[in-house]
Amino acid sequence: MKLVSWNVNGIRACVKKGFLDFFNDADADIFCIQESKLQEGQISLELENYHQFWNYAERKGYSGTAVFTKQKPLSVSYGIGEEESEPEGRSITLEFEEFFLLNVYTPNSKRDLSRLEDRLQWEEKVRAYIKELDAVKPVIYCGDLNVAHNEIDLRNPKSNHGNSGFTTEEREKMSLLLGEGFVDSFRHLYPEKDQSYTWWSYMSKVRERNIGWRIDYFIVSDRLKDSLNDAGMHTDTLGSDHCPVYIEIDFKK
Repeated sequence: MKLVSWNVNGIRACVKKGFLDFFNDADADIFCIQESKLQEGQISLELENYHQFWNYAERKGYSGTAVFTKQKPLSVSYGIGEEESEPEGRSITLEFEEFFLLNVYTPNSKRDLSRLEDRLQWEEKVRAYIKELDAVKPVIYCGDLNVAHNEIDLRNPKSNHGNSGFTTEEREKMSLLLGEGFVDSFRHLYPEKDQSYTWWSYMSKVRERNIGWRIDYFIVSDRLKDSLNDAGMHTDTLGSDHCPVYIEIDFKK
C-alpha cells in the first residue's frame, strides 16, 4: 500500500501547477493534502476511483485538509477526539479494517511565537487522541506537523534554535509522542540520511540550494514499523513550497 501526503499550499493554485499530473503518476492508495485553502464548491476534482473527504476551514482561503482514498473507509470523522469539527479544518480521521489514518495540518506557532501556547495545547490533544485510536488498532499519522524534530532535519539548525518550528517545546512534544509507541517512518528507515527536506522558503534560490526543513511526516504505531517497505519525499515535485512525502507499507509482512 502506498500513501502520500502533501501540503499543497492552496489546492486551486497547485492544480494549475501540475497537481493532477503528480497525483495520477503517484497512483497512491491513499492521498492526503493539507492547506487546501478553499470552501465547499470552490473546486471539482475528477479523481477516478477515489473517494474524497474534505474538512474546510470556516475562514475563507485558510487551512483545510482532505483525503482521497481508493478503498472506502469504515468510518470518517472530522476534528480531534470528541470534537465533531474544529473551525480551522485541520484534521480528518479515516478508519480502515487494519488501521486508522489521521491526516493533520498542525498549527504554526508563528514567527513571534504568539501561538506557541495554543500549539502546545494542540499537541497534547492530538497525542491523547492518537493513543486512544492506537488502543483500538494501529495508527498512521501524517501531514504537515510544522516541526523539525532534530538538527538533522533542517539545513541551518544553529541559527534556527528557538525559532518557530524548531523551539525546544515543539521538539519535545514530538519526542514525547515517539516515546509512547510510535515511530517516524522516514527516520526509522534512514536514521542518518541528511539534507532530506520537505519545505523550503519561497526566498530566491533557497530551494535550488536545498536550504530546507523536514516538517512533513508519516508517523506510525510501533507495531507497524516492520511493515514499512520505504519512506521518502518527492523533492523534485513542484507546485507548493512543500514537496509530497510517502510511505509504502505491507500489512501482510
